[in-house]
Amino acid sequence: MSVFQQALVFLAAAVVAVPLFKRLGLGSVLGYLAAGMIIGPWGIGAVSDVESILHFSEFGVVFLLFLIGLELQPSRLWELRKSVFGLGSLQVVGSGLLLAAAGLLLGLKGTTALITGMGLSLSSTAFALQLLAEKNELPTEYGRASFGILLFQDLAVIPLLALLPLLGTSDSPSTEPTWVSALKAAGVLVGVVLAGRYVLRPVFKVLASFHSQELFTATALLLVMGTAALVSAVGLSMALGAFLAGVLLADSEFRHELEADIEPFKGLLLGLFFIAVGMSVNIGLVTTKPLLVLALVLGLVAIKAVALFAIGRWAFKNNEPALSMAIVISQGGEFAFVLFRLAVGYHVMENALADLMVVVVSLSMVTTPLLFTAYARWVRPRFKKKVQREFDVAPEEDNPVIIAGMGRVGQVVARMLRAKRIGFTALDVSSEHIDFIKRFGNKVYYGDASRLDLLRAARAEKAKIFVLAIDDIAASIRTAETVRQHFPHLTIFARARNRQHVYSLLNMGIQHVMRETWVSSLEMTEEILEELGYTYSEARKTVERFRQHDEQLLMSTYPFHKDEKKLAEMAAQARKELESLFEHDAAEQKKVS
Repeated sequence: MSVFQQALVFLAAAVVAVPLFKRLGLGSVLGYLAAGMIIGPWGIGAVSDVESILHFSEFGVVFLLFLIGLELQPSRLWELRKSVFGLGSLQVVGSGLLLAAAGLLLGLKGTTALITGMGLSLSSTAFALQLLAEKNELPTEYGRASFGILLFQDLAVIPLLALLPLLGTSDSPSTEPTWVSALKAAGVLVGVVLAGRYVLRPVFKVLASFHSQELFTATALLLVMGTAALVSAVGLSMALGAFLAGVLLADSEFRHELEADIEPFKGLLLGLFFIAVGMSVNIGLVTTKPLLVLALVLGLVAIKAVALFAIGRWAFKNNEPALSMAIVISQGGEFAFVLFRLAVGYHVMENALADLMVVVVSLSMVTTPLLFTAYARWVRPRFKKKVQREFDVAPEEDNPVIIAGMGRVGQVVARMLRAKRIGFTALDVSSEHIDFIKRFGNKVYYGDASRLDLLRAARAEKAKIFVLAIDDIAASIRTAETVRQHFPHLTIFARARNRQHVYSLLNMGIQHVMRETWVSSLEMTEEILEELGYTYSEARKTVERFRQHDEQLLMSTYPFHKDEKKLAEMAAQARKELESLFEHDAAEQKKVS
């Protein structure tokens, strides 16, 4: 099959499988894996050269780490040192020794058990980071810790590779001492750092002066792939080199353009990597030894999860982030494929065991999105349940104004009243929001403004004005109904989210209704017209004409707000009337000039 035909097969499989799995709530990663299993040599056999495809698609992981590096300035990376070297070393050593001990119990030789355990202790950077990115959890406490551990695992590649020649013998032994290899690796890392700091930025400045997008994109690709190839040549992880290059450019003015250039390649190659992992799963081994494979997969995930949970519990002092981290990086990693192949070459591991471990690692990757989906749906919500905080509405004096809802609108009203030394009682139903506002010296009470007892506690009968600034439409309407029924003397000034919200408030007889983005939209439009060449008076008159027209339309459509067909007809007619008004104004302007 030609390269073009293979590309068609990959694209077709991804286009079919990924949307299907995302619709089922299983995520894109599992869709790519399933697509790989179907088209691979153990499926329909559409593609057979798994090894070369897997090797090429690793550039997806390389590009992913480069983009993550671009988001991390060196100062922020230094802040992660505890996660990288502290939690990372604990995870690799702890999980590795536990897995090695399990290998010994299963009858493996000491050296074989050690390499197997350390190889399985490494997690999949691609799977974990993709999952964290999809769920938008990379910035969380456990997300940052997981990233730090994954980064340390990339660093751990160096001593693991150096360990193989010491534990076994190679058919083609290297004449180069281990310390020389380590020195070369250190030299290359120092060279990358120096080049990134003193060479890359001037080079990109020169390239930017040519105003050639194609040249800039080609250079960005050369930078990532060249750095990856350079560090790989001295036995380091390609992803580690790309990450380092990204970090060194994180402070540069070209960061966003580099992100935009690399992102499409990252997405495609990362998807291809997941497909290749799916293709590499030896389904024949699974069918001949299903119980053994299942037991090993569950054992691997369980041992790593237990070790990670213990580390997370110690680091976070909280079960929820510890369990989240334990699930996200409980799988085996893609580096195990490389390590086990080299272990066979050094006679540390038998070929049959290496094949079995590759299957176990591949299937462990499949468990991660499934476990995380189940965890997010059924387990995590239990951690989110909090002890109900008691409402604390008890103002010390009778204030003329009550503000319900201390969001964007409520806070602005409160600040201006406070500046004029006008007393008010502020209520909000979000305890977290209240705690945040109180840090800045504002007095806010925790209470549901739709409850009659709390309105009485807020001394609503003594107030004059009720500011309804609640963000949630349903809660806003409930509160308005309670206030109108029990405190009819209060003048309500209500914030409305949209026209339907306006209609609901008008139905209750509330006269002072303000659409929350209405005034700011008009002011922005006025400034846009002035920027386009209109005089101040022309822009002001145009906006004022539109404001009057829209307010008249709002009131004229109010009686028909439940009749969508009638509303659509009236809106179309109103657009024509507005155009006619503007045309008439333009004609009058020409006569004057």
